[in-house]
Amino acid sequence: MYSRIFRRIKRLSIILFALSVLLIISGFSFSDLFGKKETVKASPEGLYSRASAEYRDGHYKKAQEYFLRLKEEYPLHDMAILAEIGVADSMYSDKEYATAESAYMDFISLHPINENVPYAIYQLGMCHYNQMESVDRDQTETIAAKKEWERLIARYPESKFSTMAGKMLREVRQKLAEREFYVGNYYLKQKKYQAALARFEKVASDYANLGLDYKIEYYISETKAKIAEEEKLKLKEEAEKAKKEEEKKKKEEEKKQKAAKK
Repeated sequence: MYSRIFRRIKRLSIILFALSVLLIISGFSFSDLFGKKETVKASPEGLYSRASAEYRDGHYKKAQEYFLRLKEEYPLHDMAILAEIGVADSMYSDKEYATAESAYMDFISLHPINENVPYAIYQLGMCHYNQMESVDRDQTETIAAKKEWERLIARYPESKFSTMAGKMLREVRQKLAEREFYVGNYYLKQKKYQAALARFEKVASDYANLGLDYKIEYYISETKAKIAEEEKLKLKEEAEKAKKEEEKKKKEEEKKQKAAKK
């Protein structure tokens, strides 16, 4: 009886040993069977691939998490630099333009000679572009976008992003021209002709060949005519005032002479 039990225990031991070997070969451990699997540290390539896949699927916050993880776990790896751009792009695509702007600026500051700097500057301009207000509102973002794209073209004239910036630059310059015209037209309606003329002339000098030339030429001509008319009316009023003053003095003199005779 005892020999039979011993044989069973022996067979069970052999089975358990074989199972252990099989699990080890398959890359598992007994801890896996009980839900205690250790977290495997992903490679830089694996993290970047996963982040890119999440980004393509429109899961921008998830993509950002993987890009950040790559930066934190492999700060000295070449892909960590690409991950910085990935973080900024994820923010931008998620319409978090203010935070994306900071991320692109940090990238340019930390990697001033990196080949991706022209792209980062272009995206900086796009962050401002997407926050522009209508022509009747503050144009700080429009001016900032213009400044970034002009900087890009000046520093990297051969870059494909400079070509793209040139096209966008025309659009923001046109918006700034329309803003100047809007303000000028407001002054014109308020009969502040000198202020209106200054705005119209600024459009003519700073924003030529943007489709507003003939319109501005007409408004400058009309405003100058209003100014001339205003000056003429002013001179007429001054002449009439002088005439009345002269007549008043004459009457007062006649009155004094009559009083002296008495």
